[in-house]
Amino acid sequence: MIKNKSAYENLADRLNRFPQGAPPTALLFEILKVLFTEKEASLVAQLPIKPFTVEKAASIWKTDIATAQKNLDGLAARALIVDLERNGTSEYTLPPPMAGFFEFSMMRIRNDIDQKTLAELFYQYMNIEKDFIRELFSRGETTMVKVFVNETVLPEDRKIEILDHERASETIKTASHRGISLCYCRHKMQHNGRACRAPLDICMTFGRTAASLIKNGFAREVDVSEGLDQLARAYDCNLVQCAENVRNDAAFICNCCGCCCEALIAARTFAFLRPVSTTNFIPDIARSKCSGCGKCVDACPIEALALVSANDPARPKAKTVMLNGDICLGCGVCAKVCPSRAISMLQREQRVITPATTVHRSVLMAIERGKLQNLIFDNRALFSHRALAAMLGAILRLPPLKQVMASRQMKSVYLDRLLERYNAGNRS
Repeated sequence: MIKNKSAYENLADRLNRFPQGAPPTALLFEILKVLFTEKEASLVAQLPIKPFTVEKAASIWKTDIATAQKNLDGLAARALIVDLERNGTSEYTLPPPMAGFFEFSMMRIRNDIDQKTLAELFYQYMNIEKDFIRELFSRGETTMVKVFVNETVLPEDRKIEILDHERASETIKTASHRGISLCYCRHKMQHNGRACRAPLDICMTFGRTAASLIKNGFAREVDVSEGLDQLARAYDCNLVQCAENVRNDAAFICNCCGCCCEALIAARTFAFLRPVSTTNFIPDIARSKCSGCGKCVDACPIEALALVSANDPARPKAKTVMLNGDICLGCGVCAKVCPSRAISMLQREQRVITPATTVHRSVLMAIERGKLQNLIFDNRALFSHRALAAMLGAILRLPPLKQVMASRQMKSVYLDRLLERYNAGNRS
């Protein structure tokens, strides 16, 4: 006898169509029950991955426009979906669990849900079970999160080497909207009695995502000046800037500590898998200046530095610092805290390549995780021509090997022929 799936099981299936999914364990279902009513879970499980209109939702739910609008507005007011404005038209999208509605649920203090219970469930799901964090950060080459270098540690001659998309300050300056919210990670740890003393009200969202969170009270709107002040505050606290791994229109910058924040915990736990995209810089240690004080070791959020013997016969107990360059993120916090200025940041030998846009990154992640079909075929139905063109356009810009991977997953004669014609045209 085939057992019918519950609304929460169907919602978990829907979430796992994202390139970054959520392993369906008992803890996940408990989390979803805190965030969604059974009716809401049933409705959201039917929504497409691509942005949709109220008319599309009404059609899917087989209801009238007014009822669909009421349901969407209720979900958006709790940041379970994001309401977006595009060319004067309202659109909606269900964000992935992370970076997405898991974090949104803890980005303000609220009384409509039991945040302590939710925080405890999050801690068990992410920090104890770890399947979710492993799935999120350690599968495939393309990462969801990248790190910005601390711009204050770069001398003037190095600053000309850093591109605009590698600067947190430039992301703040160029965003259409800027929002400041509570740090989800430290707020979660606070409810678990494990939070550090780093500031809570310091994490940033940008663009249309920020506009939605501001509108619904999950973020406080700030101007460029205050955004840069918050960045300076994060630098002062030796926090690491972890951002959406794209060159254009990054949706967030989290100011992260190594003790509370999931991205840096993953970078430490699964370091050999490179779960977070590094900066294009790496520390260079001047041994003659290093005093062996260990301040850089204490400040490094992922334990890429260690004190070792200086091998000095005249000072047998003297220490110096050793860098594990294979796991270093290149954040520059070590250079900032070094009192003897023994650490400088140099360009990496091989430049880190960042996906151009969210669509580009999603396609890469989907290919590597075997989920490309979910981006092109949504609920077994094709995307609109505009969305499908965007996806295929991103595929056509991939290297040939990844085009082959994409083609094999899709098992599509049409895609095979399209790639053949595109590559033949490039060779001619």
